[in-house]
Amino acid sequence: MTTATYSYGTPESARRVRESFARQGAMATIGATLDAVEPGHCAISIVPRPELSQQHGYVHAGIVSAIVDTAGGYAGLSLFPAGASVLTVEFKLNLLAPAAGERLVAEGFVVKAGRTLCVTRGEVHAERGGERALVALMQQTLMVMHGKDDA
Repeated sequence: MTTATYSYGTPESARRVRESFARQGAMATIGATLDAVEPGHCAISIVPRPELSQQHGYVHAGIVSAIVDTAGGYAGLSLFPAGASVLTVEFKLNLLAPAAGERLVAEGFVVKAGRTLCVTRGEVHAERGGERALVALMQQTLMVMHGKDDA
């Protein structure tokens, strides 16, 4: 039996997440920024713009789901062993209110990190005029891809 070496809470785990995020073409395309990486937590934000909207002017649900999926995935990766990568297996998203504001912030939080699967939850808040409103909730299952470095 082999024992995994976890990088939990080390500068190495945050570095791995930041480097992986920098390679995300989808996040670059929508102008997302990685705002925070801590053990079991990640925050990603976007500034809404017309290209990200649906027909009523709100940020499209696909964009909302993309940033919260990514935040949850990187929250999980922050706890995975060195040499492992992350892949989303499934997620459920509840859209609670229109995604409208000056900025949308998606946060992912690890609920349970296992050897092969990791469960996370996510929240998306819309910020406007110094106030935050919850616009979406997510529950997600991630796969720990051992032996497949994220680089």
